[in-house]
Formats: sequence, C-alpha cells, structure tokens
Amino acid sequence: MKNIQKITPVLILALLSLAACKNGTKAVQTNIEQYKGTANVSQGPAEILTKNIFECDRGRKAPIGKATALDGSVWTVPAEVNFSNTDFPFASDLYNPCTKVEFKSADEALKALDGSDIVEIDADGEIITAFVFADNYFEMYINGTPVGKDNVPFTEFNSNIVRFKVKKPFTIAMKLVDWEENSGLGSENNRGKAFHPGDGGMVAVFKDAKNEIIATTNSNWKAQTFYTAPLKDLSCATEKGTLRLSENCNTEDSDDGTTYYALHWKTPSDWQTAAFDDSEWPNATEFSNQTIGVDNKPSYTNFTDIFDTTANDAKFIWSTNVILDNEVIVRYTVK
Repeated sequence: MKNIQKITPVLILALLSLAACKNGTKAVQTNIEQYKGTANVSQGPAEILTKNIFECDRGRKAPIGKATALDGSVWTVPAEVNFSNTDFPFASDLYNPCTKVEFKSADEALKALDGSDIVEIDADGEIITAFVFADNYFEMYINGTPVGKDNVPFTEFNSNIVRFKVKKPFTIAMKLVDWEENSGLGSENNRGKAFHPGDGGMVAVFKDAKNEIIATTNSNWKAQTFYTAPLKDLSCATEKGTLRLSENCNTEDSDDGTTYYALHWKTPSDWQTAAFDDSEWPNATEFSNQTIGVDNKPSYTNFTDIFDTTANDAKFIWSTNVILDNEVIVRYTVK
C-alpha cells in the first residue's frame, strides 16, 4: 500500500506481530493503536548501504542505511545528505581534529582564508560570515543555494566557517543530523551500552562585513523533525498541530535495541528556498551548553568569544527532543 493513511492501526499491529515472528523474536508489546501520528513506521535495524562515509582517527563510523517502513516505503537513514556530493561546497575548518586544522581563535582562522571559499549569491551583496558548531552534521543553504556542509559527519567534534555574498533579506535553511552507529535505530555504542541514543544540537553566529552580529541561533528560528529514533513504545509519540512530540518517550540506554521503532516523515522538496512557507512549523527549542555537553570540547570552547558573547549569546537549538530527533531542518530569515 502506498498510502499510509489507508493502513489502520489494527493492520499495522498485525504487520508488526508478523514481522517479529518472521525474525524469530517475540513481538514488542506497544499501544500502537494509540499512535495517531503522520509518520511512517519502521522497526529494527536498517540495511547498511555504506559502512562508513568518512575516516577519522578516533572518529566513530558514520554509516548510511536503508530502512523499510511497514507500508513498504524506503527511507535513507539517518538522512539523505550531500556529504559525498562534490558540487556541494565544504565549510572551512575552524577547529577540526580530523584534518589537524585547529585554530585557537576565529581571527586566526579568518586570516588563513584566501577568499576562494566565498559563495556568491548576489554579485552586489555583502560578505556574511557564519560560525557553526553542529552535533553532529549540518548542510547550509542561503536562499536555496548550498553554501557549506560540515567536514565531519559524526566525530571527532569540529566547528566551521561558512562565507557567502548576499543581499538582505536572505533566508538561512539548514539540515541538521544527529548521526548513528546503529543504522535505523538512532543510537550508538557509548557509555557501556550498545544502544545509547546520543543527542544533537547546533549553534551558529552570523556576522556582516562590518563584523557586527546580524543573526544568532535561538527560539525565533523554525525547527521541524523528520526522523525520530529509537522508540521502545510507539504509544509515547504524539503530534499537536505541526509539533512532532516524543517528550514522553524513554531515552535510557540499553544493551539490546534491535526491535525498537523509528518514525520517518518526508522532507518537502523546496525546504531550502526563501519561498518555502515555514509559518506553520514549530519554533526551535533552546538548549544550554551543559545539556549539549560542550564544555570539554575545544572546537567550541576555543570560540566562546564568538558563540557566548554577553550582549548577543547564541543558543544551541534543535527540535523539541534533542535526544531522539535525529534529522531536523531549521530556518530563519535575516531582515
């Protein structure tokens, strides 16, 4: 069936039970009849397409997988990304243990750039400089034009500079991905457990040609989630308007999460553009530095004079659930 709306809760429950029996495991008890959301549901690990898209000493493997939902739809996990697309420019390194480019200050990093990194959107625009720390991965568009992607999909933790030439107003659109080792299950081997859900978070500061801050990440941005996992019980996931909520879901680590569920929503084809209507999207949720856990990461702490200025402190943002939501799109228009 191609239309998920035609699949009744009773049929979904039957399909889940059948899938569990075929796999030789006991069906997980879940109040699936209480799930009223619009997502496509998959269960169990994804098929691995690429074991690791990036090599880095001490870095975690960053796999790409294919998850098949109960209705037969196929989803790339953790997200469809342009990391291997040579037409999509990489951001410049601000601090990157993988490449050993580790600047001690933003000024030092900017002096190392020769201008070839600047993406021109408007010939008569001004040069805007963005400083970005993403846990784990980002792709940035300005008015629909790709201007920079993260140099590291997973770890080691890094930070970046993106420069572009544009006229105001302009719209920032970013795809954010909290990567996963357990493909299709939104988790990693960490803290002594095989299935640790991890967390996301992104902070950014945008400066104009006069070195003045014109935008920072905060709750005025829009943020929508498109992939949520791992879920032990589907009845915990709800929707309220355009809010896709998993705040009541269990986020504890486990030793075996192979029967957990994932929720997938299709991304709009034009989400990168200035014309896209995000007015009904939820506002971003702000998170503290302590919640994201950056106080021991030099890719962030070396640049607190950029990210944590007293007068205009940039906030870590994500959707409502920084732990379980793994693919998030954020947008903001600079007037």
